[in-house]
Amino acid sequence: MQSVQQAIASLIERASVLPMIGSIAVIHSLGRILAEDVVACVDVPPADNSAMDGYAFCCDDAINQSYSLPISQRIPAGTAPLPLLANTAARIFTGGEIPAGADTVAMQENCTEQDNVVQLNPSILANTNIRPRGQDIAAKSMILTAGSRLGAAEMGLLSSQGISQVEVYTPLKVAIFSTGDELVDPGVELKPGQIYNSNHATLTGLIQSLGMDCVDMGTVADELEATKRVLHGASLKSDIVISAGGVSVGEEDYVKAAVADLGSIEFWRVAIKPGKPLAFGSVGNTPFIGLPGNPASVFVTFMVLARPFLLASQGLCVEHKPILKAVSLFSREAESREVYLRGRLSCTEKGEGVEIYPNQSSGVLSSVSWGDVLVRQNSGEHIQVDDLVDVLVY
Repeated sequence: MQSVQQAIASLIERASVLPMIGSIAVIHSLGRILAEDVVACVDVPPADNSAMDGYAFCCDDAINQSYSLPISQRIPAGTAPLPLLANTAARIFTGGEIPAGADTVAMQENCTEQDNVVQLNPSILANTNIRPRGQDIAAKSMILTAGSRLGAAEMGLLSSQGISQVEVYTPLKVAIFSTGDELVDPGVELKPGQIYNSNHATLTGLIQSLGMDCVDMGTVADELEATKRVLHGASLKSDIVISAGGVSVGEEDYVKAAVADLGSIEFWRVAIKPGKPLAFGSVGNTPFIGLPGNPASVFVTFMVLARPFLLASQGLCVEHKPILKAVSLFSREAESREVYLRGRLSCTEKGEGVEIYPNQSSGVLSSVSWGDVLVRQNSGEHIQVDDLVDVLVY
């Protein structure tokens, strides 16, 4: 049985970038993975500009003129200024380009203007309130690397360079299916012994939240040949196959055997709670991840194990999902496996605190909806109130 970290490392090591590359408008690129390095072609800002509304002048001229200077021009943002006449000031507005000959901007609140002459405050320091050319981005510098995930800031950064189209990886197609004769779809009347299938919606949401396409293969009966047929079909329609349920050791668990018949199982079982029965392998040439069937286990194992694999396969170089620290508001005895507790952050006198849901059963999906973090309890770790614990925000 692999440790969690061993399993994550094994999954990422086996991930290969599967999707094709295509061009997309930057304005529609949210959540996509960049497929090329991007080098700046222009300085941002393209020229020295004023950080505020005020007056631009040469500090030496101001000293020579007892800080009283006539106004020789007006410079709104978006207009090209004339060189500043000696012993004068320019009325300038935020973002306005600094005229040649000026080295300082005085904020308007510290100045008095009368009859087109500005009286400056003698306490003004030279070379202040000016944003220099290239302060944000210098031309020819690397601004984004291939494998970066594009968020709102990255979209703005690309646009600041005048870039309207960008090369990205096309979204992965991830096929999902659930197993179990007891499962029925929402909207159907329950019969004795049946339960509604929540894993289908949970997995769909998790995959779509990564910007990937979900291929729905439905629910499969607990029968070997039916499981093999769905696995084979899923492998032809997708880049990666994920199942929920059927990977344990019960007599009605057929997924592991079906995958072994159609391809291979590379590892099975991870020292994680909830979710020990997790399988990784391939159906033909298509990677396969078999998650456990309990609803909370599906969520936890997807977030901890499947998510890094999917993102690496999508082309992401660095996963920005850091483990943070929080003050424990609970105590808990050690366990032999690495445990991921459903928790919720709250502000305390000692900083960011975290409480856990009272019922940590693997079937309690309400614990995930109630919470916003997974608290990592390392194998053999006793947690006491006020301990610093690891939390993964989801």
